[in-house]
Amino acid sequence: MSFKNRGLVETQSRSVISQKWTLFLCIGSFCAGMFFTARMWTVPETKGGITRTTAVEAERLNLVSEGCDTKFLQQKDVKLVSKDVFGEVSKTHHALQTLDKTISNLEMELAAAKATQESILSGAPLSQDIEKGDSPRKRKYFVVVGINTAFSSRKRRDSVRATWMPQGEKRKKLEEEKGIIMRFVIGHGATLGGILDRAIEAEDQKHGDFLRLDHVEGYLELSAKTKTYFATAVKLWDAEYYVKVDDDVHVNIGTLAETLARHRKKPRVYIGCMKSGPVLAQKGVRYHEPEYWKFGETGNKYFRHATGQIYAISKDLASYISVNKHVLHKYANEDVSLGAWFIGLDVHHIDDRRLCCGTPPDCEWKAQAGNICVASFDWTCSGICRSVDRLKEVHRRCGEGENTLWKAAI
Repeated sequence: MSFKNRGLVETQSRSVISQKWTLFLCIGSFCAGMFFTARMWTVPETKGGITRTTAVEAERLNLVSEGCDTKFLQQKDVKLVSKDVFGEVSKTHHALQTLDKTISNLEMELAAAKATQESILSGAPLSQDIEKGDSPRKRKYFVVVGINTAFSSRKRRDSVRATWMPQGEKRKKLEEEKGIIMRFVIGHGATLGGILDRAIEAEDQKHGDFLRLDHVEGYLELSAKTKTYFATAVKLWDAEYYVKVDDDVHVNIGTLAETLARHRKKPRVYIGCMKSGPVLAQKGVRYHEPEYWKFGETGNKYFRHATGQIYAISKDLASYISVNKHVLHKYANEDVSLGAWFIGLDVHHIDDRRLCCGTPPDCEWKAQAGNICVASFDWTCSGICRSVDRLKEVHRRCGEGENTLWKAAI
């Protein structure tokens, strides 16, 4: 046999051997695969002849067994998903509301801090602790009562001094022991330093009970005056409350202080006789609202706000006015303006009808029943009618008595 033929035979022999080994290997791999598959594959356990499934599969089987079709199953899935989505949206909405309140609180605290810093820099009264080496801080007061007055109201002021406003050493004692500041609030005349201003300066030298504002007096400027009053009072005195009252209203200061003390733990307090009067679009009438169109259709009413004869706000709200005074809009009526400034804020509106009692016999009957009024006036006159002549009578019949003021629990 030639060399060529021997090579061909050897090649064929190796090819046959390779094919045999290949066949054996394939059979072996198949058997090994079957062995491991039988051991590793887990057949679902059964209980009572029913295969265990997931909760979703069980619900699907249950629905199918009840005759529900695939379309119903899809709707069921959509409802379940929608319920989860609405739940998450509700949680998110609640979180946003909480965040808004937190931001509002921080803004109020920031406004109070700015007002305090400005008042210290402006030379406001400081605590006696400074003399002991402590860090400078303003002296704390309970309430500042600002009595709104005008140049032509000298007799009204004298009637107030003769009735419910302590004078001289008693007023100083009231400030020292009770932390109650009382001042007549007035700006200056159109001619700065004119005869009107000089008359007020002379009266202030005699009584020392004025708070002068950087404001030009005028009936149509009451909103601006109110804003300036709160901003100025916050800078001068660090008090818990700031009150504005007209000079033709009778006030029981002790009862006022006890009323305010009941709400001292609440933030952003706005106290007064809340009302919602009509928006008067007709020109020439009293309390005409030039911007009536902002309040909707003709005949609409204002939002709830305290009547302008007397109201009180807490320090954080007064600080808010002080910091934002340049951007707060002024309406024609100052009580409406004040209420508008608090819209959008998380404010506690407290409606206390004892701040708007009528003159005798109304306030007298209530006093005899043990429910002493905070303030009394006549609604028809937006104050006590002929207050100069009648204030002493109202004080005699509806006054709380001097002991009530000094025993007031503050």
